[in-house]
Amino acid sequence: MGKTLNEKILSEKSGTDARAGDIVIAQVDLVFVQDTTGPLTIRQFKEVKHGSLANPQRTAIFLDHAIPSPNRQLSNDHQFLRRFAEETNCLIFEGGTGICHQLVAEMFANPGDIIVGADSHTVTAGGLGAFATGMGSSDIAIVFALGKTWFRVPETFKISISGRFQKWVGAKDLVLHLIGALGADGATYKALEFDGQTVSNMTISERLAVANMAVEAGAKVGIFPSDSVTKKYLAAQGRANKYKALQPDADADYERAITIDASELEPMVAMPHTVDNVVPVSMLAGTKVDQVFIGTCTNGRLEDLATAAVILRNKKRHPSVRLIIAPASQQVLTAAIKAGYIETLVAAGAILLPPGCAACLGLHQGVLGDNEACLSTANRNFKGRMGNTEASIYLASPATATASALTGEITDPRKVL
Repeated sequence: MGKTLNEKILSEKSGTDARAGDIVIAQVDLVFVQDTTGPLTIRQFKEVKHGSLANPQRTAIFLDHAIPSPNRQLSNDHQFLRRFAEETNCLIFEGGTGICHQLVAEMFANPGDIIVGADSHTVTAGGLGAFATGMGSSDIAIVFALGKTWFRVPETFKISISGRFQKWVGAKDLVLHLIGALGADGATYKALEFDGQTVSNMTISERLAVANMAVEAGAKVGIFPSDSVTKKYLAAQGRANKYKALQPDADADYERAITIDASELEPMVAMPHTVDNVVPVSMLAGTKVDQVFIGTCTNGRLEDLATAAVILRNKKRHPSVRLIIAPASQQVLTAAIKAGYIETLVAAGAILLPPGCAACLGLHQGVLGDNEACLSTANRNFKGRMGNTEASIYLASPATATASALTGEITDPRKVL
């Protein structure tokens, strides 16, 4: 019997014939924390008293969730993380460099890697063919010390996607549709493996967006094959030598098979206060929004800013809407400036924030007021997620979000354009 993608990776990294349900101990290629999970992880690591990091140059700290720091406590946490990096010679990425998951994709993730992070959206790197997953701070502290950890090999759902997306429908609509169909716990500790002609034609940005939200259905990983698209991206990032083809075996055993016709999809929106509360945008037409947020580790990439710029060119945001833009990394910001996207967005009335998580988690830079509604390109809309339990968050694609910023209400981008 053949193997799925995650069985292949866990077999190679553990030196065993790993099959779904097995327990394996596998070497980790990259372990990381960010500024809200890092302090606890480091304190746990120090309690272990192991001494040194197993692999300092494959251990990373990202300052991204609260940048610039909005208060004294978080500033002190940043100091604590910087001192640890100096003491251990691990990697540290300062505020403004970008969101951890985007930087992992740009700088570290390769096909066949195992990547673990103290952040649930570590799954993003699955878009590059890596087995990438989030873990708790105590587990990450052990990986800091040992460079390896144990996994139960997940069963796999095969998600086969065919057909071409309609204009202004894309990867975010696909993954929202899938989460709505599976439910928030419909794929708990499963691997979501994406396959099909539509997947072959998806860009890395689109793959990263889909992998990023696999965890919102409970999945352990969301993983894509490594193909010519992967190879081109790695070459562009200076890692051509890290490419290797990675495909599941034709006779791999899947727990469940799901087929989706991309041509039948329409713009989708997740309603408050759960990610699986998904409906077509047509069902929410006319719903007023006070803020539109385009960014995050889900949709803060160059292609997303390009979509927003195309829609907003020579136009202005609705006067009652605050439009917030946060590029996912310095690389994205620099490319968007060179392409003229930032000029277009600012001219349309957008507020530009530094590369980072920004409004996503409600610490600063876009906290909502009572009874306000935000349409966001983020991955979570839990009650209080953006800093106010009396506010509402809707999730949608960059195209739907931008169209809504023009009209002041949730709008199908196909209607506007």
